[in-house]
Amino acid sequence: MSSKFLPVLIIGGSGVVGSQAAKIIRRLHPALPIAIGGRDLGKAEAVAREVGDAIGVSVDLGRPDLGLGAEHRFSAVVIFLKDEKLSSMRYAQRHGIPYISLSSGTFEVGPEMAQYIHAPDSAPILLASHWLAGAAIFPILDFAKAYEAIDAIRIGVLLDEEDMGGPAALADYNRITGLAPAALTVTDGKFHWAGGEDSKARFRSVDGVELEATAYSPFDVMALSARTNASDIRLDLAYSVSASRRRGEPFSTEIAIDIKGRDKHGEPVDRRYEIVHPQGQAPLTALGVALAVERMLGLEGGAAPAPGLYLPEVLIDPGYYVRRMKDFGATFAERTPAA
Repeated sequence: MSSKFLPVLIIGGSGVVGSQAAKIIRRLHPALPIAIGGRDLGKAEAVAREVGDAIGVSVDLGRPDLGLGAEHRFSAVVIFLKDEKLSSMRYAQRHGIPYISLSSGTFEVGPEMAQYIHAPDSAPILLASHWLAGAAIFPILDFAKAYEAIDAIRIGVLLDEEDMGGPAALADYNRITGLAPAALTVTDGKFHWAGGEDSKARFRSVDGVELEATAYSPFDVMALSARTNASDIRLDLAYSVSASRRRGEPFSTEIAIDIKGRDKHGEPVDRRYEIVHPQGQAPLTALGVALAVERMLGLEGGAAPAPGLYLPEVLIDPGYYVRRMKDFGATFAERTPAA
């Protein structure tokens, strides 16, 4: 089925998360060709050999043709770093192929929006700058099936200090936390930018230890507001030590989700869900990208989407996403909500 496709170009595919995404795509779709794109051709080619049925290509984001010339053609473009010139997005639009971006903060999505609006019929554009490319929002939407109405969603995420990933991930983190004037939340039904003391929070780790956290706003907050109409939504990030490392084990990543609302019988319900991946954030991010690629190419979940502007939760079934998270090592538990 996949052999009809040209290679999927993964820009940043030789990095920590990008290389894992390529390997997961290969596991899910053994015949789909892949191109590992990076500044260092030798490193890209080395990862391509590990992935199999892949090539390495040198990518220059400073050039309109990405430095690829006319000899290369692709079925989709995925980018794992911030493209300040949007060269990769324009490249995808010129060639009419799907484009998936992962590195924008909520406060800086305007340029991508404008680029899409000026060429709306050229290509399907997927903005997937959610927490770990969807690892929080898809479980929430799956859990939400048990609710008649949702009033409040509180998300706590823990990124272990040893689990930042590669240079591109660190650059994204520093840029977003350093430049964002505040973090987007929803309070009393209104969008609210939390800053200063208002941004401070506490995160209860899966072992019960409380840690300092700060409001953070990947795309999850605005997407959940549109999808659930909850009157209170907030995501807090703890950059600290994971419960597994406190036990003397390697780092893990944690997502804690508290949902308040009414069940199908109209009764109040308050539940806490905890998600852990024992290998940290990279496998979940990589999986989210792999699932986005297969959906954009029509390999799973229906026909490939038409040109348009998309968020992943409008294209991918939450139940399928959660099932894949479990297949790739994530554990799920339901707990007593924090006091």
